[in-house]
Amino acid sequence: MTTLTVTARGQVTFRKDVLRHLGIKPGDKIELDLLPDGRGLLKAARPTGTIDGFVGLLAGRTRNVATLEEIDEAAARGWAGEA
Repeated sequence: MTTLTVTARGQVTFRKDVLRHLGIKPGDKIELDLLPDGRGLLKAARPTGTIDGFVGLLAGRTRNVATLEEIDEAAARGWAGEA
């Protein structure tokens, strides 16, 4: 168990090994869920993706262009486990 000290300003500093364990890097956000029994659940905040972030993700990485029929066939093969 790691013990942290609260400063007069109400701040806490986490040791590098704790941050590393949580997968938190400088600039990352931390989520704290307050539980009813006086405990808290601390975890790294992971941003959720949006469709805007996905659209165009692979744009410009290939010169090949698939038709809608080819995309449908590939999806059907994938769902059937035929990769």
